[in-house]
Amino acid sequence: MLKNYPPTQTIAWKKLEDHFNALQPKHLRELFSQDPERFRKLSLQFEEMMFDLSKNRVTEETLDLLVELAQEMELPTAIESMFGGQSINATENRAVLHTALRNFSDSNLQIDGEDALTEVRDVQQQMKTFCNKLHSGEWKGYSGKRINSVVNIGIGGSHLGPQMVVEALKSYQKERIEVYFISNVDGTDAAEVLKKLDPETTLFIIASKTFTTKETIANAETARDWFLKAANDREHIKKHFVALSTNTNAVEAFGIAPENTFRFWDWVGGRFSLWSAIGLSIACALGYDKFEEMLRGAEAMDKHFRKTELRQNIPVLMGLLSIWYTNFFGCQTHAILPYDQYLRLLPEFLQQLLMESNGKSASRDGSDVNYQTQPVIWGAAGTNSQHSFFQLIHQGTFLIPCDFIAPVNSNNPIGQHHTMLLSNFFAQTEALMKGKTAEEVRAELEAKGNINQEEIEELVPHKVFEGNRPSTSIMFHQLNPYTLGALLAMYEHKTFVQGIVWNIYSFDQWGVELGKQLAGKIEEELMDTSVKGNHDSSTNGLITYYRQHQKNK
Repeated sequence: MLKNYPPTQTIAWKKLEDHFNALQPKHLRELFSQDPERFRKLSLQFEEMMFDLSKNRVTEETLDLLVELAQEMELPTAIESMFGGQSINATENRAVLHTALRNFSDSNLQIDGEDALTEVRDVQQQMKTFCNKLHSGEWKGYSGKRINSVVNIGIGGSHLGPQMVVEALKSYQKERIEVYFISNVDGTDAAEVLKKLDPETTLFIIASKTFTTKETIANAETARDWFLKAANDREHIKKHFVALSTNTNAVEAFGIAPENTFRFWDWVGGRFSLWSAIGLSIACALGYDKFEEMLRGAEAMDKHFRKTELRQNIPVLMGLLSIWYTNFFGCQTHAILPYDQYLRLLPEFLQQLLMESNGKSASRDGSDVNYQTQPVIWGAAGTNSQHSFFQLIHQGTFLIPCDFIAPVNSNNPIGQHHTMLLSNFFAQTEALMKGKTAEEVRAELEAKGNINQEEIEELVPHKVFEGNRPSTSIMFHQLNPYTLGALLAMYEHKTFVQGIVWNIYSFDQWGVELGKQLAGKIEEELMDTSVKGNHDSSTNGLITYYRQHQKNK
């Protein structure tokens, strides 16, 4: 059992406060000029991946002190507790074992008297068999035609992860299969997908652990109604719908055959579930062999995280850097900037992973947290983002740490596009670090020779860049299933590190429950006007406005 106390009471925290006061006035330019070996000392390699921490506002002493903090907060013990299957999700009394989903060792892992790894491999074999039938054309629809469209219907973790991975690995997609996603309960989401499909050649994957998630079931029923208008026989549902669920009774009542139900477990949290049967849409898109390559990349990062000492441990240092900026610099946001169009959905996925995990204000003992926890995660793909919000990052009043992510080699080497892309990648991190002084601006303007001194002085303050803006650069040889698996596992473990140091529980999400409860009550009112709710004047006014102007009453 981990000790329950805030990190602010540790010896290391007090040391970090003193260290911050001494380091904060220093500019990154100064730190680089003082140490020509800074990049070598502050970058780490993992297989075909490189993590450059040198453009962060840290020194080796900073990292040493942050590691001391992690040790005082018993991070090594916590890591072993997670991998060992202890119930570290204490508010739900569950183990946290998404790592077991990509564990290819011969070890045993007992959970509630059952070997978790054996169960995982049974489901993986079921997924593999299903994918082989789908891709070979053996699995056919009710009219005898082979399936060429797969639709994943889920929400949250059963949507964001699979959709992000399918988009990220599009260049590895199987021929003759298109994968679509429906998640939003807004009818437009389902309508726009369904209009592209042929019911004779479409297969739906319904992803809901309990098979009671209201948004998912609403979309699933809409898909079933759409399908039955063509198929006209409920028996045909068995050839066109499969389920990822533990609620076999509800699945059968829906019309799905028991043998087409893929199991997963309470110890797999939604935002950590793409490695499980929730990733069936990934395997359908890529083939099971590529899905397994992604699992093996994640397993490699798991081993690194579990076995590497903290000072050289990539997820540990990434998590500690976030704590450094959040709690000492007071940063409230963090930007994720992938310089690869295939990774354009990564910021959205990481929003859920990090903010749903660590957006907490209660410590593990239930007391109020009196320090900041998870910053807001946001971002977009470069270079588009350079022409939207980079102005704020460069010259705005907020300090925003950034992760820049890029492949050395493009999966689409067209002309000089990748050279242009990477030149922007390198230039932006350098510009954020260096900035541009008033003297440099003045000299630049004077060299033009066509601006008088008065105009120069008016322009100078607008063209000065403070610099000293931190960034981490993550590069890898090529975006492929293995690399993506390792990258995503790194961010999962970073999330865990933050939660342990902040003394909060990262694996529940009670904050999403209240809105769900209220929505259920209000839905009753909207369906039956005789039901009266007890709301504030604003909510009552909005409901009244909706009723007055509703067209389809």
